[in-house]
Amino acid sequence: MNRFKEKFMQFMYGRYGIDTLGKWTVGLGLAIMLIAGWTSNSKLSLLSWVLIIYSYYRMFSRNIYKRSHENQLFLGKTAKIRSWFFHKKSMMLQRKTHHIYRCPGCKQKIKIPRGKGRIEITCPKCHTSFIKNS
Repeated sequence: MNRFKEKFMQFMYGRYGIDTLGKWTVGLGLAIMLIAGWTSNSKLSLLSWVLIIYSYYRMFSRNIYKRSHENQLFLGKTAKIRSWFFHKKSMMLQRKTHHIYRCPGCKQKIKIPRGKGRIEITCPKCHTSFIKNS
């Protein structure tokens, strides 16, 4: 098994490998392949194979600069969407340890630790004070 790993590492030396765009195209290709299997749509099946083959082409490519540039373009175009999902995930994780209130004056979100009892909150943006039970 170790010999196979060394051979594979030697084969991949100088090749681009997997990146974010590659992960997305493989995932999208597999999802479309599932949908094509359920609907028996040959066009979707062809599209899924094209996406997966393109992912492998990028992975085994030796033109590292061009593949990296493609990935950077993809990351730039999807930055807002990815940050929105990251923010939502972060907010869900913080709900275990913090309460999140909105300021009645400016609607700014304010994060307060749980278990502090009845507290007076002052908005850092508009300096409006309001009382909440934490």
